[in-house]
Amino acid sequence: MSPYAFDLYFLQLITGCPPTHFYVETARQTTVVDYESTRVGPGVINTPRFSGLSKLDPGYRNSILSRFCRTCIFLFVRVSAELNPPPPRATDAFRMPILHQWDYLFAFGVIFAGLDAFMIGANDVANSFATSVSSKSLTLRQACLAAALFEFLGAVLVGARVADTVKSGIIPLSVFRDNAGVQLLSFVCALVSSSIWLTIATRRSWPVSTTYSIVSAIAGVGVAVGGPNAPNWGWNGGKGLATIFAGLIIAPAISAGFGSAVYLLIKFIVLKREDPTKWALMTSPFFFFLVGAVCTMSIIYKGSPSLGIDKEGPETLAAAIVGTGAVIGLLSVVFWAPFVYAKVVKKDYTVRWYHFFIGPLLWKREPPADAGTIGAHSAIPDYRIRKEAHEEPKPDNLSIETDSEKGNRHVDEPAQQPQHSKLSEEVEKADPHPIEGAWVEPKNLYIIARYKTIPFIKKVLTHGTNVDIHAMQAKEGDTVDGHADTRHRYPNDTEHLYSFMQVMSACTASFAHGANDISNAIGPFSVIYQVWSTGSSAASKSSTPIWALVFGAIMLVIGLATYGYNIMAVLGNRITLHSPSRGFSMELGAAITVILASQYGLPVSTTMCITGSTIGVALCNGDWKAVNWRAIGWIYLGWLLTIPIAGTAAGCLMGIILNAPRF
Repeated sequence: MSPYAFDLYFLQLITGCPPTHFYVETARQTTVVDYESTRVGPGVINTPRFSGLSKLDPGYRNSILSRFCRTCIFLFVRVSAELNPPPPRATDAFRMPILHQWDYLFAFGVIFAGLDAFMIGANDVANSFATSVSSKSLTLRQACLAAALFEFLGAVLVGARVADTVKSGIIPLSVFRDNAGVQLLSFVCALVSSSIWLTIATRRSWPVSTTYSIVSAIAGVGVAVGGPNAPNWGWNGGKGLATIFAGLIIAPAISAGFGSAVYLLIKFIVLKREDPTKWALMTSPFFFFLVGAVCTMSIIYKGSPSLGIDKEGPETLAAAIVGTGAVIGLLSVVFWAPFVYAKVVKKDYTVRWYHFFIGPLLWKREPPADAGTIGAHSAIPDYRIRKEAHEEPKPDNLSIETDSEKGNRHVDEPAQQPQHSKLSEEVEKADPHPIEGAWVEPKNLYIIARYKTIPFIKKVLTHGTNVDIHAMQAKEGDTVDGHADTRHRYPNDTEHLYSFMQVMSACTASFAHGANDISNAIGPFSVIYQVWSTGSSAASKSSTPIWALVFGAIMLVIGLATYGYNIMAVLGNRITLHSPSRGFSMELGAAITVILASQYGLPVSTTMCITGSTIGVALCNGDWKAVNWRAIGWIYLGWLLTIPIAGTAAGCLMGIILNAPRF
């Protein structure tokens, strides 16, 4: 056989067809000519029958070389099919955007949705832990870590996967006339207005309602698109704009009633007794049961719309609520009671947090010989708020000294400031990592990145967790001492027993907030993404992607950690005296209000509930001066300004863009 003839036969062996009908075959497009087999494609490999081999010698056709070549070709086609898969189909998980001409609007939506979530963390989430931090049940860093965990878990694990496209039915979908571009622009303008207003309010320390902010912004764009009759100005089954104005009165009033009821129960059953610590231990299982039941109700009615738990029968829900509360009460008897008994009653300062898990063994644990003596170390934190403890400025305090502070200062203090200045200058001069030569040199770039840039970024991101909340509250002349009668302070040991329950209620409120309100905040952004990716108007219900919830939760946690202290300082001791027993009553009263309101469709806000509960608990002291009414006035002013400012800003922005001249 000549070499040329062998090449032809080998080509026929490889292709399975005569050389004149040889075609290139790919994994994405298969062209079969003169084949006696089906196509070759990804996942389906049908080897040709090599009909041209019938002209060869039978011995060669069945030889090892022939089989080896066919096997190699089979493997080559199979690997090519795997390495070159067909393009993915357009599904909900993978969808290429349709409205490429509006990519810039989607980019604006991402930016301002992130800013909105950031400010929700700095303003709204701070409400859940403001009383715990002000009562000293948690440090600011512990509160940020707890909020980061429970807000994120609530949003990702049981967060609502379906959010109202048009928040709370403020404007009907017919306003957009099936125009995807107008709907996309409307929600971008709403996010821009809401996020900017939240930024201003947080900077001014106004604990405004984030829900009211976005609802007002959507109403504003509704007026710009469909005219003054487009929004639902009436009650609309608890979803109209009238509910916003009603909520300004309803939420604080109801929450104040529940908060004061819980605190009066603790006050007369425990705090007013001759031995309040003993009574606090005896009644603690009941309050643990109450906290467990309320927390379960909060998760069922506010935090699990995607799981459908709230759709179960009333008997099942009642059994779940009572059963969970009973289990938590029983666990408190087994583990918590002996733990606090060893710390509070026996004064055992050697007890650590991990001893909590040995439970009943702590009943027989012997305290140190000097436990309870005057010079012994105390195992109980000091929950008393002392203004004088924060009067002296710290070395790292960068606040500018006013003339009044100079006049009230001790005569020996002026000589201290130059010392601090000289010390800081010496520290700056003694830089352990100086930059020598041009900064673009590799070693200097490493020094800048390692010892300059990274510490600066770390300082910026952790600044909010290092702020002394109580020092901020004490800096105001009309706070703490001016609005809290020292006659209403109770034993520190007794207050300690309510700190754990207060932390439980705060974490549960944070979990429910992440599960329910995060999806509502990300709702406008999910509409923007749906319209941008599909090119059609969003329906009345819009699915919220999991990555959007994760994005919102991350921005929310960053906002709380970096700027949440500004709102915590306002909602704490600047309004009234805080302690673990008072803070527990405030949080529990607010939680009960939110749960009942969600069941009956009443318009309430978390911010308004915690503020009203704080006022109700403060008035239980029997004195109007126990409340800082000036601070309350500023808070109410922020609530009232939210509605017209957010709505007007969004409406004007939308109207200007819609009616802008074009050429």
